[in-house]
Amino acid sequence: QVQLVESGGGLVQAGGSLRVSCFASGGTFSMDAMGWFRQAPGKEREFVAAIRLSGGNTYYASSVNGRFTISRDNAKNTVNLQMNSLKPEDTAVYYCAADRRIVAATNRYEYDYWGQGTQVTVSS
Repeated sequence: QVQLVESGGGLVQAGGSLRVSCFASGGTFSMDAMGWFRQAPGKEREFVAAIRLSGGNTYYASSVNGRFTISRDNAKNTVNLQMNSLKPEDTAVYYCAADRRIVAATNRYEYDYWGQGTQVTVSS
């Protein structure tokens, strides 16, 4: 079965950068899109960024557009999220998600496969 494993979270000061990665295994060749979502304590899980694995179209939440970059390495079954100019409000658990058929890549309910999450903490 499909497994998603995130890595690369950590603690960084405001204005700094981090890169989180998601390695996918098990039947990933037919994936349509992969995305990143985040959830802060007491808040709903929200969309951050997504990428179509065929074609490479990307999508970003307005709150991260221009600061975050999502990319894929199909040969390595990996999707990366480069996060620059980080702010304290970016603090959250970041989750990788994937699905074989995505209509709206920003909609978390369309994703069937999820990783366990990685913590990103931005100090002020």
